[in-house]
Amino acid sequence: MWSDNETTEDLLGFEVHAKLITEIIEDENLLPITVGVFGDWGSGKSSILKIVNEELLKSDEEGTFVLYFNGWLFEGYDDAKAALLESILKEFEENKKFGPEIKEKAKKLLKSVNWMRILGLGFKHIAIPAVSAYATGGVSLIPFLAEKFSQINPEDISELLQGDKSEEFLKSLTKEIPEEEKSMLVRKFRDDFHDLIAVSKIKKLVVIIDDLDRCTPDRIIENLEAIKLFLNVDNTAFIIGADPRIVRHAIIHRFRNGNSDSGKNDRIVEDYLEKLIQVPYYLPRLSDSEVETYITLLICKREVQKDSFKNVLKAFQEFRKKDKYRVFGLGNLKEVVDTGEYEHLTKSLGSLPALSAIITQSLYGNPRQIKRFLNTFTLRNKLAEVATITEYDRTVLAKLMILEYTELKLFKQLYDWQSAQKGTPIELKELEKICNAGSDDEKRNKIKEGDYSQWAVGKIVKWLSTEPKLEQIDLSDYFWLSRDKISSSIAGASLIPPYLKLIYNKLNQEDLPATASKNIIQNEVSTLSEDESNQFLEFSINMLRNNQETPQGYRIFHYLIEQEIMYSSESYMRLLNLIDKAKIPPAMGTDLKSFKQHPDLGSFLEEYFKNGKTKAAKAFNL
Repeated sequence: MWSDNETTEDLLGFEVHAKLITEIIEDENLLPITVGVFGDWGSGKSSILKIVNEELLKSDEEGTFVLYFNGWLFEGYDDAKAALLESILKEFEENKKFGPEIKEKAKKLLKSVNWMRILGLGFKHIAIPAVSAYATGGVSLIPFLAEKFSQINPEDISELLQGDKSEEFLKSLTKEIPEEEKSMLVRKFRDDFHDLIAVSKIKKLVVIIDDLDRCTPDRIIENLEAIKLFLNVDNTAFIIGADPRIVRHAIIHRFRNGNSDSGKNDRIVEDYLEKLIQVPYYLPRLSDSEVETYITLLICKREVQKDSFKNVLKAFQEFRKKDKYRVFGLGNLKEVVDTGEYEHLTKSLGSLPALSAIITQSLYGNPRQIKRFLNTFTLRNKLAEVATITEYDRTVLAKLMILEYTELKLFKQLYDWQSAQKGTPIELKELEKICNAGSDDEKRNKIKEGDYSQWAVGKIVKWLSTEPKLEQIDLSDYFWLSRDKISSSIAGASLIPPYLKLIYNKLNQEDLPATASKNIIQNEVSTLSEDESNQFLEFSINMLRNNQETPQGYRIFHYLIEQEIMYSSESYMRLLNLIDKAKIPPAMGTDLKSFKQHPDLGSFLEEYFKNGKTKAAKAFNL
């Protein structure tokens, strides 16, 4: 099994990206600067940031002070912006390399952060204790509040801070604070922080913020607002790792004003990002050769001894310096590992490298999804051993799992075919025969002529053409290994990118107007790639199966069908066959009447509700 944690061990050849980012940060002429390391969920951002952190720490003697934060750690704070600022200042206060003067300045700045938290209305944990301290002479207040409290008897202040009305009392005061005084506090903080950097004599402060895209939209913006406070402060650099789609959604969420003009929203997002991030760096998806190399190295890491793997990694690094495009595969390992390990690797790798092109398409060249695919593959192989399945070929399992990840609906169709024909479906034999010769276009056309139009997709044609051929193999045992996934997607909630979950959650709001739902579908769902759209539909199916009595899940499908999202009607029909008819809300039966003339759904719904026993059926037939 392979861990899903970030690592500085570079199996992806990502060191080149890390070195480029490090060089940008080390160029003092570019400071102050904010670099955005952008990539999809699971694309390797965290690993790159770990390598960058390691590279920069080597420069510590030259006066580089590096702080590494996980943005997600601040999720539970009342004010993530203040939490980040506090964390940075505490590093100055507690680090042994700084003297008393620096520590004192850091303490002073921490008090300023507390007042900024008060202005952010963090009353229970911040404002009330701070004002209580003021009443007893323990802390100073910003001028406006100091003047207000000077007019109140200290004993009265203590009484006002007791009970349920304490927050109301403080809110009434902070609302009156002039914007000029709030701005003055921020300017003073930035000036004091600039002074702290200057006195500390460090050449540069580098703050790395990872996993920002795991936070809620409000927390994302609070972290970004904290970074804005440091913009134009000399000798500072921020490196942010995030999925740009999640960040864009957070900005829209924060600055929404009821405006439905998507073009205007896009401009707001781009303007905000351009002001905040001077260097956006987008990680490319892995190519076919990089996926094959990655799979080879992952399996080597698991199968060979530690010392041997160090040799493998060193050979890979040397190879990558000379050749950035070709595969570092099984052939490159022959001279690196001993004969026994090489023979073992040959068996372990099986057909996975040969399937790398399809894996790349199916899993979007995403390292995290590749690891999870391999982990599932490993578990099923172990299950086959425990179950003592005879005449078992792990390369056959690998090929079937590729179909499972690539096109779940076709995987289920193949399951139905083999189930009805004792494991050896004639349909698969016909499809593989078509794919034995000719160009990909010729194969696709012949498949369409043979009434298998859903199989006439480029990546499926490649899958059918790739060894091993399955026509003579009894597939029963292989589907038995996958039986827990036949009725639900292996690429379900655990493999759904956060961006797709985010879209679903936006749609899955009770009382969301139909026009708003359709706008979300039109602007966000319809623009997804075919693979992403299929994942979104599978996730929607699973969510509704878990909440069969809730109307919103059904309405989402109704809107998807009305907006003519590809495969939405087929997915909905499959869903309806999987759920308990008695749990369908009656109102959905009424809603579905509007689909009676639908070319795909119409006849299906007539048959589905013809018995008229459930409330939804009665509503449909009324």
